[in-house]
Amino acid sequence: MNDDDATVRSRVWRNGRVVAEDFDFARISDYLEETDTLTWVDVCDPDHRLLQQLAGELVLEPLAVEDAIAHSERAKATRYASHTFITVYAVQVHSGADLSGPEGRLSVRKVSAFVFPRGLITVRSSPDFDIEEVVARWDDNPDLLKYGVGALVHGLLDTIVDGHFDAVQLLDDAMEELEDRLFDDQALNGEVQRATYQVRKDLVELRRVVLPMREVVNAVLRHRKDFNSPTELDPWYDDLYDHVLRASEWTESLRDMVTAIFETNLSLQDARLNNVMKKLTAWAAIIAVPTAVTGYFGQNIPYPGFAKEWGFALSVAAILIIGVGLYITFKRKNWI
Repeated sequence: MNDDDATVRSRVWRNGRVVAEDFDFARISDYLEETDTLTWVDVCDPDHRLLQQLAGELVLEPLAVEDAIAHSERAKATRYASHTFITVYAVQVHSGADLSGPEGRLSVRKVSAFVFPRGLITVRSSPDFDIEEVVARWDDNPDLLKYGVGALVHGLLDTIVDGHFDAVQLLDDAMEELEDRLFDDQALNGEVQRATYQVRKDLVELRRVVLPMREVVNAVLRHRKDFNSPTELDPWYDDLYDHVLRASEWTESLRDMVTAIFETNLSLQDARLNNVMKKLTAWAAIIAVPTAVTGYFGQNIPYPGFAKEWGFALSVAAILIIGVGLYITFKRKNWI
């Protein structure tokens, strides 16, 4: 093993049983050439030198190596002469994060894979994607490993797609929470707007990694014969593709939902503004009554009741009767 021991992990199976782990880096090509073994090597956050060493050991396609270290590659599956290269994105859910916070609840991590006829090389851009979940899935289905590298690829993709489902479910719950807050008169409108914007931002990021998965799984299905995947794995891949379709359709429905939330929020703001304007208009009309009456009785000319006690009583009575009458009228019209 080289200086990057902490970032490299490896395992070899024979007939579904583990026969070697964390072997010397230089033995990767030897194990891949053995016909009765299944080899997996994981490289986490590699530098360019380590990938070049790996490329020299396995004669990797230079374009694939470049895509493995790039940060903005689109999810895809590409067939080369000696191997198939896959790039996908895992989504990590931060369930405790603030919905309206600047970081949101989702983070995306890139995972690349070089698929050989008898081996799988995974390259992770960050340790935040826990490869132990993938290993646990392989260990839970040891009978599948006898079908070759197709079982390893299925376990990797299935783990990533399940993470997509968790993210979609989280955003669905967040949108339901936003819908409840939309009609809560006590909720601050600014907080609702910030939360809605953050959910929309997370959804856009999620759609970028979920929607291309259909093409990735389709390409893997087309190229499975190249890495000797038997028909016994067909039901497993069919189930995986069904999950991918469901996740894609779910994200599309969430896009419609978040658009509806935006539009509903704007409509509610207009409705609340109209209610405020009606209330202001109603109270302005009521307040105008004593102003008009006192202004009339305050004229410096003789009028009925001028300088008389009954004139003062008449002005007070006019204010009360007209003011109360307007209040009752506006109350019945739900303006107040």
